[in-house]
Amino acid sequence: MRTNLERQLAAVRNLGILAHVDAGKTTVTERILYATGTTHKRGEVHDGTTVTDFDPQERDRGITIFSAAVSCDWDGHRLNLIDTPGHVDFADEVERALRVLDGAVAVFDAVAGVEPQSESVWRQADRHGVPRIAFVNKLDRAGADLDAAVASIRERLHPTPLVVQLPIGAEESFTGVVDLVQLRALVWADGEDTAVSGEVPAGLLAEALRRRRLLEEAVAERHPAALEEFCERETVSAPTLVAALRDMTRGGDGVVVLCGSAYRNRGIEPLLDAVVAYLPSPLDVPAVRGAAVAGGRQPGREAPEGGAVMRDVLSVELAPSAGALTVDADLTETRPADPSAPFSALVFKVAVTPTGRLTYLRIYSGTVEKGDVVWDAVAGRAERVGRILRVQADRHVQVERAVAGDIVAVVGVKSARTGATLCAPDAPLVLEPPGVAEPVVSVAVEACRGTQTGRLASALARLAEEDPSLAVRTDPETGQTVLSGMGELHLEVAVEKIRSALGVDVNIGRPRVTYRETVGRGVSGVVYRHVKQDGGAGQFAQVVLEVEPYEGEFVFRSAVVGGRVPQEYVRAVEAGCRDALAEGPLGGHRVTGLRVTLTDGATHVKDSSEQAFRTAGRFGLREALRACAMLLLEPVAEVTVTVPEAVVGAVLGELAARRGRVTGSEVRSGSAVVTASVPLAELFGYAGRLRGRTQGRGTFTARPTGYAVAPASVVAGGVQDRRCVTAVGR
Repeated sequence: MRTNLERQLAAVRNLGILAHVDAGKTTVTERILYATGTTHKRGEVHDGTTVTDFDPQERDRGITIFSAAVSCDWDGHRLNLIDTPGHVDFADEVERALRVLDGAVAVFDAVAGVEPQSESVWRQADRHGVPRIAFVNKLDRAGADLDAAVASIRERLHPTPLVVQLPIGAEESFTGVVDLVQLRALVWADGEDTAVSGEVPAGLLAEALRRRRLLEEAVAERHPAALEEFCERETVSAPTLVAALRDMTRGGDGVVVLCGSAYRNRGIEPLLDAVVAYLPSPLDVPAVRGAAVAGGRQPGREAPEGGAVMRDVLSVELAPSAGALTVDADLTETRPADPSAPFSALVFKVAVTPTGRLTYLRIYSGTVEKGDVVWDAVAGRAERVGRILRVQADRHVQVERAVAGDIVAVVGVKSARTGATLCAPDAPLVLEPPGVAEPVVSVAVEACRGTQTGRLASALARLAEEDPSLAVRTDPETGQTVLSGMGELHLEVAVEKIRSALGVDVNIGRPRVTYRETVGRGVSGVVYRHVKQDGGAGQFAQVVLEVEPYEGEFVFRSAVVGGRVPQEYVRAVEAGCRDALAEGPLGGHRVTGLRVTLTDGATHVKDSSEQAFRTAGRFGLREALRACAMLLLEPVAEVTVTVPEAVVGAVLGELAARRGRVTGSEVRSGSAVVTASVPLAELFGYAGRLRGRTQGRGTFTARPTGYAVAPASVVAGGVQDRRCVTAVGR
């Protein structure tokens, strides 16, 4: 028998709404809030009256920029909902949300099907193992086709789609759905908020029975209990079907597909029922796993200096590329979703508001109450929780305590950053933080008036605190302050926030992209001797290095035999080589894609030290790179352009002029969809150019896909223009 607390946890659903931009994700969220009685008026994106898109920039632009959390109740269950951005520039917001969610609803446009960012967020959910159900939206649009949308889900995302509804009517005459599980019709009359349940229309009964049979067969193929019943009775009952769909969804063996029109409020109640029936509760997901902290803070002990706890996490390193913890499995610890277990929570968002600093938490275990002292296991310091807030987008309801499974915001935690772990002081734990993508576009920023320089520095620090995918640095050559982000729109939003919300007038330089350097042809036998004598103990270190191309980012190995270089000095050589990666010989860009082997070396009895070998590693690798055949890499993006068929030729010519390589094209509902790989640097200003070429009817999306070797003309420009080094990641 479950305890009362377990029953409460079983009634919680932590889910996100994922979609490509303009698929109707925010409208779905607004209709959910309206259907659950959380709001009493339907918010509209085009009117700027939505609950979750509350930021002035979101309302002006008509898109979601920042993830927003809301809570609502449905059928005795509490739904903690996060509405996520759909634009690729804000994919890091989605990443942080997915890290703390137990399930998700993926929204697809019934006309467009799977779009580029739909695919990206789906892959992100795959990486985090988040179960999903799919909602095919906008069935009332001209050209809407549920079967075509489902086919695109199957072909591009490769799940097993389990369609549980059949539309009643098409396009403008779409009025409801047939529930294939219960074999009933749900019809929404014009102006009505709730569906009327009834018999399946006679004209759709045969098709409904056929599709129900296909659903039964698909489920029986993959679920033992459904297969057993199907073999015995040649059918699967509704309760068995629901249980099988629940197991398949939570196990990742299938994706339940529903349909509707959120704008016309059709299909939302069945979607909520599906969330409750199929998506997992905190009790249904595996216990959270983290790195056990050796020698953590005990009650009554003084807090160590910042970072001391992280130094005590044995065999735990912060991966520089993804920001994720790589943990030795022997030192990990699990925490169940139990309110009586030691407290542990992950910080997934920080917002600095005029009324204070809000720290958003997903609580994985234990209980936290107002006034409690918690331990920041990453910073290594104690924090006091002043208030606990149940979040309703930009509005909050104060509560006295929060338990495992909750998503809340707390006030009073002053220094915890995104990705930090808050835990019980006497039971420290470090949870894996969400990954942080590397910035690819940069602009120089400066205050218009010298008197505002200090305010600009504070504003940039606040931006970087709220959004880890923004990086701020100073160009060592020009002295300029450089802001780096995930794309033009990302930087536009950040600069506008500096101007409007933070009250600083700024000038910005033209955007520049992040270049990289890599090894095209390696070298071996590069000898570097570091000798320094200036009185007293000297410095001596000799290293022999071999450099070769590598498919990953960087790997270091030692082939030294006979103990000619002690192990502690080998580690110092590796650290020096990593230091040398910051600036390559072509244009000072970061170096990636190489393997360095320490093949030999020499030491001095008195003058050798770790510092000497680190210096030798740094300068030795720089010398080796100058001897290598180096290649300049530029970031490229997959661009999907949707235009009227009549102007396809002009669009192809424009893409070719921007060094684009067309990879595919198709026709959808009278529009041509062209996919191409284009250097990111060539996309600046493309939006305006496309609108001009298509009389405002063309749209495009761009998704960064990695780096490619740049042509000679770009290499020459990259070498001459040292300012592009400011775009290099942190």
